[in-house]
Amino acid sequence: MEKITDRPIDKAQVDLALLRSGVDQANIPSLLMCLVQMTGDMKWLDAPYTPRRGVGLDDNDSAGLPEDVQQEIRDAAFAAVTAWLDGQPLAMPRPSNQQLAAMLTAAMAEPVPEEYGEVIAATMKLDEPAAPPAVKRPLSAIIIGAGVSGICAAIRLKEIGIPCQIFEKNDEIGGTWWENRYPGCGVDTPNLTYTFSFRSTDWSHYFPLREEISRYLIDTAREYGLYDLVRFRTTVKKARWQSDTNQWQVTVINADGVEEVHYADVVFSAVGILNMPLVPQIDGLQSFKGRVIHTADWPEDVDLTGKRVAVVGNGASAMQVVPAIADQVASLTIFARSKQWAAPFPQFRKEVPRGVRYLIQVLPLYRAWYEQRLSWTFNDRVHGTLFRDPDWKEPARSVNAINDGHRQHFTRYVIEQLGDRQDLLEHVLPDFPPFAKRMLLDNGWYKTLRRDNVRLVPHRLARIEGSTLTSANGETIEADVLILATGFQAANVLGSYEVVGRDGRVLKEFWGQDNAAAYLGTVVPGFPNFFILLGPNVGAGHGGSMIRSIENQTHYALQILQTMLDHDAAAVEVREQTYNDYVAKVDAAHEKLVWTHPGTENWYRNAQGRVIAITPWRNDAFWRMTRKAQPGDFQFIPATAPTEQEPATPPAAASA
Repeated sequence: MEKITDRPIDKAQVDLALLRSGVDQANIPSLLMCLVQMTGDMKWLDAPYTPRRGVGLDDNDSAGLPEDVQQEIRDAAFAAVTAWLDGQPLAMPRPSNQQLAAMLTAAMAEPVPEEYGEVIAATMKLDEPAAPPAVKRPLSAIIIGAGVSGICAAIRLKEIGIPCQIFEKNDEIGGTWWENRYPGCGVDTPNLTYTFSFRSTDWSHYFPLREEISRYLIDTAREYGLYDLVRFRTTVKKARWQSDTNQWQVTVINADGVEEVHYADVVFSAVGILNMPLVPQIDGLQSFKGRVIHTADWPEDVDLTGKRVAVVGNGASAMQVVPAIADQVASLTIFARSKQWAAPFPQFRKEVPRGVRYLIQVLPLYRAWYEQRLSWTFNDRVHGTLFRDPDWKEPARSVNAINDGHRQHFTRYVIEQLGDRQDLLEHVLPDFPPFAKRMLLDNGWYKTLRRDNVRLVPHRLARIEGSTLTSANGETIEADVLILATGFQAANVLGSYEVVGRDGRVLKEFWGQDNAAAYLGTVVPGFPNFFILLGPNVGAGHGGSMIRSIENQTHYALQILQTMLDHDAAAVEVREQTYNDYVAKVDAAHEKLVWTHPGTENWYRNAQGRVIAITPWRNDAFWRMTRKAQPGDFQFIPATAPTEQEPATPPAAASA
């Protein structure tokens, strides 16, 4: 990834007309921040150039400014860019952290915490990176999974000289983006935030669809030589810690169905939490005469043209697949027993203009500032509004005054989208606060519900007899195809294989049926040299980049290994007290947030109501937590005979 001072394209090769087109269509708030750094003139933060606050998730490209002021900014920006291409250096190559926070505050037209400046500087790569961990003795690693997490771990391990082998159950790199192929499948995170920090790409859409993301991951793996490390069609069966050798024994079933045993000093579990499809219990499901398709296992040969299609679910995958197929099916019936909040999505299927794509390639500084705005808008901007106000008088509808304002805004939007079908309002408008469940983005869902060939049944699918589907209230329909848009077993963390740590401790038993926990989402006591990527309480329910969280965890895991090597130890594991204290803090923090709102169900929580999937922390807080491994948080296993280790307490007891 280029630094902001880099000139990726030589001035003689720059297409100035295309560049001018990009500047003329670029995001004004981002251009203003570029002008500040390129010219050193702070006037660009003041009136009449100060951006007005944007609405919702809109990019606010015009900054809400008059046309003449916008044109003045664009002309000045083009002049500054061409001068920079001619060799003029940035006037402010390294604003202070305080200045960076103030600049983002101006760009967003809303307060950004001053401490955010540190994260802005790091993600913009304004300082020289710290030296990578020094591997003082040979180590080996096994990575389970070749999705985003596995790719990130493999690249970082290669960089510091730790050889690794990757076991992947699929035929190709990509994980969830290889598996999920249903129509309309795409990301609900902006393109620049869904990009590895070490490898940029030329995204064609503001929110890429599955095909482009899959291609990006495959190209990244090829560029970094990962294909030589992957064993495809290989399923991990068990990982067992060997105390006599201080290594992991990993048992796999290879592509020929033969069991193999492999050994490594370190294991990275990169299977994620959205890995095992959830198939609902429906009486008679196996007897359905038509085709049953889970969105996570979409067949290439399916043709829905003219078919009577039924969909179970109305979550993220349903909101994408339903609008995508409504045009081609004869009829479409949706069984949705619950309701969802969906936010306006102005960038839906919107292509990045060719000129703007070129500007991003020519001027890394613009890319960096545009990414900062996206990161704030879609990440931590809303976090402070999700705390439950104990004095709030209407807790059934919202958790505080700002959250109630969100409810009013989203309600107006739903009413507007339903148009002449206001009879649907009672079936789609949630009776719980916004953000209590995952906030979805409207891919045309409400407008699709208005179609003549689409029917919403606000009840669960209770029974199937042949091709007849019966809902819980007795309504029946006939269907040729049944689509299960029912998500994943999110609470069954690492449920696809068995993990046995020291002293024979079985991870599933230690956690309990669905009560996963990990220190910083990454390490568990009793399981030395075992790192979980995208583990418990790492996902961001309030918004955030999954890739950034994975990169933070990978960085932290390597810091732990560095600490282990500094102590001349053979292995390292988190201390019981450190783990228990962290779990208690996570649980206490969640109790103050909207996701534990009474009477609300969401896939973030387990059967006991404990939040296990998402973090209570702001993204910048998690970034700080994962910068450095503190030796006092860990116990080190020497290379000699193993010593007696601390007992570990399951999370249920830790948070009791």
